Amino acid sequence: MNNVHTLSTSRFFEGFRDATRLQQSLVATIEKRCLVWLARRMPAWVTPDHLTALGFAAMILAGASYAFAHFWAPSLLVVNVWLAVNWFGDSLDGTLARERQCQRPRYGFYVDHIVDSLGALFMIAGLALSGYMAWWVAAGLLLSFYLFSINAYLATYTLGTFQLSYWEFSPTEIRILLAVGNAVALARPTVHLFATQHRFFDVAGAVAIVSMGAVLAVSVARNIVALYRMERIECAG
Repeated sequence: MNNVHTLSTSRFFEGFRDATRLQQSLVATIEKRCLVWLARRMPAWVTPDHLTALGFAAMILAGASYAFAHFWAPSLLVVNVWLAVNWFGDSLDGTLARERQCQRPRYGFYVDHIVDSLGALFMIAGLALSGYMAWWVAAGLLLSFYLFSINAYLATYTLGTFQLSYWEFSPTEIRILLAVGNAVALARPTVHLFATQHRFFDVAGAVAIVSMGAVLAVSVARNIVALYRMERIECAG
């Protein structure tokens, strides 16, 4: 029975090729060294799954902290603590698996990114409930994130490369920008723009949506051209 299961599993994974990871962000070199250093010093009982769960819990708590900022403004800074915890869990789980040579490419890819998608939902929903961002800006931000993610996952499947950074920005840099934004929003929740007053996070969210849209458009165009060149055909008739 075990032999049948082993044979079935081997056939299931036959032909599977782990995607090449591409990361050229501003802090990528320093971050990689830090993560390897941490992974080599993790207690044996800590597993990649533990770190993934920790990162997910941190995203939920970040969303809850955003929502609580509606009643207590300094909770915006509490979000920064959870962003740091999320970085620790979300970034270190894969490094730990690679260092211990216990990688599960399909499982890891699926679990890591479904957790990221759910975590983004919780965090942005919390931001919308905070009163520091309009719900329609939060909805646009979440939609942009999901479209960005869909493009990355489709490119991973069709091109065999997983793009972790765009224009030298990766999730780590985004966490840093968000942490700075939280501090700014606490000190100055509204800004004047074009002679009118706007919530700081509404302006920042709109800039993020436009920026992500531009990067997405360029990435989609490049992927389409690359795939077209890879699969040139001449239709009969």
